[in-house]
Amino acid sequence: MSLRHGRQESLPPSTPATVTVFAAPTSWIESDAVAQCRQVAALAGMVHVAGMPDLHPGKGAPIGAAMASTVLYPFLVGSDIGCGIAVFPIALKRAVPERLAARFPDLDRALHPGRDADDPAWSVLDGDVPAGHLDGLGTVGRGNHFVELARIGSVVEPAHATRLGIATGDLVLVVHSGSRGLGERILREHTEVHGAGPAPDPAGYLARHDEAVRWGSLNRRLLAARVAHALGAEPTEPIVDQCHNLVERRDGRYLHRKGAAPGDDRDVLVAGTRGTPSYLVAAHSGPAANHSVAHGAGRKMSRADALRRGRAKHTVEELRRTPVGSLVVCGDRQLLFEEAPTAYKRIEQVIGDLVEHGLATPVATTVPLVTYKTPDAGPARRPDRRRARGRR
Repeated sequence: MSLRHGRQESLPPSTPATVTVFAAPTSWIESDAVAQCRQVAALAGMVHVAGMPDLHPGKGAPIGAAMASTVLYPFLVGSDIGCGIAVFPIALKRAVPERLAARFPDLDRALHPGRDADDPAWSVLDGDVPAGHLDGLGTVGRGNHFVELARIGSVVEPAHATRLGIATGDLVLVVHSGSRGLGERILREHTEVHGAGPAPDPAGYLARHDEAVRWGSLNRRLLAARVAHALGAEPTEPIVDQCHNLVERRDGRYLHRKGAAPGDDRDVLVAGTRGTPSYLVAAHSGPAANHSVAHGAGRKMSRADALRRGRAKHTVEELRRTPVGSLVVCGDRQLLFEEAPTAYKRIEQVIGDLVEHGLATPVATTVPLVTYKTPDAGPARRPDRRRARGRR
């Protein structure tokens, strides 16, 4: 059941913590997501829960929420510690989606410093790999993660765009990925002993958490570098790189963000879908929103519903070409349906809510040209699978 409610929902004073959802009456906010916010508000030490306009239910905790507490709860951050979105300018002579889609590298194949010592993507590595964790390095992952070649569309704030070095028609790589198995291992080692309880040693958890955050940022740089080289371009520094799964110490409290980007005078890419624009915004949210903004459109359907409805309405080939004319590289057919644009909320509504509540100002849009999810299954890869089956 969905819940359509007013601009803000504040729980009665008798509740342990306040809950505010920043959404308009016309926004799609599921009652299950609001219920999860209330459950989080009842945790010991919780002070305030801020739901973003992309709020939706998650596994045990809401996604699209920023939660302030005097107690550190690792499960409120989740397993993909350090997940975030970065934007990298890229210079290409011609941007023909059909040609460029075929040149994307296999981003399911991890980089290894021994086997891939000559890969030019390593040039972006400055120092050691955080935590020495090599598993999955340079890979995009599954779910809603992606690497996208996009074009800057409309520019709403020219002066701000100029400061970022972008203009209408420029090309960028948008990278959404996190700490892969490293963050998962950190959460698993906590939950095996403490379940959903607080961290008994907050400083110890934060030390490992910070390594995962650094790992995620490095991973996004490596992904962008791998794609840039494959497309015949040189890697660049990101103009935006904001993590939206993390916890930080702020004002004497632990500020947990799960699917919520830092909004205190930051530039943030709020991701749309592969068939809609994304929005680069100047975020300026305050304490009521726990200094946070939305990180994307937010799911409207569960993966199971998106798969069932999508198969009834679309073919695989229809989903490979989006409403904006871009191409989707994805060899995982189930993922194509699960991540269909119709499975998400309207990004324009999410951005409108951020603006209405004074949390962010749109700067520019990015329009997809090629969205990479997983490598396309082609004849060249089939022998590898057969050999793998033989080894097993």
